[in-house]
Amino acid sequence: MTGSAQCGKSRLLAWLVRHGFRAGTVRDRAVHAVVPMEGTGIRGAVWALSSQLGVTARTTESLVAALKPDSRRTVIVLPDLHAGIGDPAEFAELVIGLAGLSQVRLVTEVRNTNPLLPELRPAAPAVMDLDETQWTDLAQALPEPDGARHQEHVSPAPDLDDPASVCSADPVGVTAGYEAATSDHGGLRTAWLRVGQALLQDQPPAERALLLRTVLGDAADPRLAPQLAQLAAGSEWELLWSRVSGDITPPWPGPVSALAVGAGSSEGQVVLSDHLGVLRTVDLANASPTGRLAEPVKETTALSVLSDGTVLALNYDGVHAQMPYQAVRASGLNALLNDGPTPVEQAIEVFNSSLRGSTATALAATAECLVMGDADGSVYAIGLHTPDSAAATRRLHRGSVNSLAAVALPLGDNTATAVLLYSGGADGCVRAWAPGHEPQETPVAERPCPVTALSAAHTTDGLLLAIAWADGLIGYHRLESGAASLLGPGLRANGVAVTADGDLVVGTDEAVFRLTPR
Repeated sequence: MTGSAQCGKSRLLAWLVRHGFRAGTVRDRAVHAVVPMEGTGIRGAVWALSSQLGVTARTTESLVAALKPDSRRTVIVLPDLHAGIGDPAEFAELVIGLAGLSQVRLVTEVRNTNPLLPELRPAAPAVMDLDETQWTDLAQALPEPDGARHQEHVSPAPDLDDPASVCSADPVGVTAGYEAATSDHGGLRTAWLRVGQALLQDQPPAERALLLRTVLGDAADPRLAPQLAQLAAGSEWELLWSRVSGDITPPWPGPVSALAVGAGSSEGQVVLSDHLGVLRTVDLANASPTGRLAEPVKETTALSVLSDGTVLALNYDGVHAQMPYQAVRASGLNALLNDGPTPVEQAIEVFNSSLRGSTATALAATAECLVMGDADGSVYAIGLHTPDSAAATRRLHRGSVNSLAAVALPLGDNTATAVLLYSGGADGCVRAWAPGHEPQETPVAERPCPVTALSAAHTTDGLLLAIAWADGLIGYHRLESGAASLLGPGLRANGVAVTADGDLVVGTDEAVFRLTPR
């Protein structure tokens, strides 16, 4: 930790430049996150740190919680902490919280006359005085770092009531303005603070307008939605609908822990699981509610829907199968003649014996195949028409299988299909495997960030794959052409689904929305 009484450019940034530190270099000698604090509020600081460190967080508490499980050495630098905008106690809480993580090395710069300095004593800092000659001479001899040069060109204050202004202005300044605001500015403030981590990224105004539109609640000024839609016309995506926490018409379905596109009796719908385990269905066309399933499944981690409409939900207690209320159930003689276990129930029994005590963590299915993944990185597949056979098994990941997607690909002109599986792991890899063959050696995608959700679909545009990552990014892959695009909605996606039309449905803790590529 450093103390400094000098005004002007950050000596800490200059010192870092002199010693060759650059964010994102070799892991054992890297500065993994640098956030110049001048003009930055606490929320902007948390968002910037989260983006650079590959997590999603909105508060100091959630940032510390997200970083705690990662044991890798992490170096964080916060120059000009004294020049941050807001309550000094909040900045002290950020420093103390980060410094309390054993794997984190935190370097901050604070003037020795600033009230922040005494607040940081609980972190037991090692202090180096930048007013000493050796540091003063070094700062004067070094070129001014890029991070400080922009201070000479201060952007005009944005109009916080004008969507065009906030989408094109410096996002750090917009964030600080909304943090200090006492009004909601027609709903723009609430929307911005919902997805601000994504809005801080370097991107065109059209992309910011799209992100704001996805989380603009129905209580907002009705003029804002069409204005944002017009501003987003140049985006790669078009928003078809969104439902946000607090919406009344149609009602918000609740935080989404998992989702799947319906089939059979629930065709044209989306099945959603909320934070209480209630399984709901909403219309795929407009998200209006269409019903709920009879039995909740607490702490649902994955959903899949079979071709007959059977909904499969996975939680800590295993797989739960039930039919939606619209389904026609067997009765009379048919019920008596078919009172044995169903193919799905038989497949679940095979899985239970195959897992041998390992925890099931992921689930996917087609009309012909049921697939599960476990905490040890293995994937198990069994045919629903051959439930007495053993499950095909491959270990595809280091660490847990976090998500699975299964798609039936047509073979030639006949009705035969082949099952192709995609597996996303805590190791950040997405791998492809066709049961009966060896897995593809090269990952389909790989990032230094766990996968949180997958979805695959065979559409008129070819095979599509959506990948959601723990840092909030979503990859949309056109596998036959190799084209891929990234979407950063600013909220961690707990569930994604690619529709038969190639649209993308995204479920988060605060919003569920449907996008179509332009």
